[in-house]
Amino acid sequence: MLDLHDITVTVPDGEATLSILRGADLQVGAGEVVSVSGRSGSGKSTLLAIAGLLRRPQQGTVTLQGRDANAMSERERTRARRDLIGIIYQSAELFPSLSAIQQLELVAHISGSLDAAARERAGSLLGIVGLGDRRDNLPGKLSGGERQRVGVARALMNEPSILLADEPTASLDPDRGREIMELITAEARRRNLAAVVVTHDPAHRDLFDRAYDLAAGTLSSPSTGSASGTAPGSTGA
Repeated sequence: MLDLHDITVTVPDGEATLSILRGADLQVGAGEVVSVSGRSGSGKSTLLAIAGLLRRPQQGTVTLQGRDANAMSERERTRARRDLIGIIYQSAELFPSLSAIQQLELVAHISGSLDAAARERAGSLLGIVGLGDRRDNLPGKLSGGERQRVGVARALMNEPSILLADEPTASLDPDRGREIMELITAEARRRNLAAVVVTHDPAHRDLFDRAYDLAAGTLSSPSTGSASGTAPGSTGA
C-alpha cells in the first residue's frame, strides 16, 4: 500500500514561492496499477521522487506498507527504498560494463543478500522478461527494448511491495513501448504490487486501474481505465 496525503512542495522563485505540488492525494493498494500524466514541469517527477523517498515534502504524509515515512530517519528511509521500492527509470540506467544478469545480481549484492538463491532469482526474472538467452550480454549488445526489460527485471529483484516507473517508454517506439507497459502492469498485478507509472503517453491508459492528470501541481480526480472498473480513486487538492 502506498498512501500520499496532502503532499505540498514549494521552491523559492525570486522573492516569491512557487508551488510544485499543491495538496496532492494518491492512494494505491496492493495489486493496483495507476498512471500519472502531465506536461514537462507539471510536478510528476517530484511526486514520484516523494513516493520513492528520494525527497521530503514541505507538507503532507507518505505511508508505505503502513509505515509513516515522515517519521523515518535518513538511514531508515534508505533501507525502506532498498527493501520496499522498485524503480524503473526512463532509459534503464544500466551499468555499461555489467552483463544483464550482473545488473540484477548487483542489487542483491548491495543489500548484502547475493547468494545462490539470489542468483537463481536473477536468472528467473530475466527469463520472465524474455531475456533468458541474453543474460550474458552487455547493454551495448542489447536493443533499447531489451535494456528496458533488464530495467524491469532489476526493479523486481529485491521483491518490492511498491513499484515506481518514470516514463519507462519515452525512448521506445510505439510497439516496443506497448510491450514494456504491458509487461510492467502484468508483473505488478501478478506480484500484488502497488504501482505508479509516470507517463506522457495517453495511448496506454487502458492498461491502468486509474489514470490521473497532473497540471500546475494539482492532481486531478482519476479516470478509470478498462483494466478495472471498480478501483476506488482519490482526488488532489
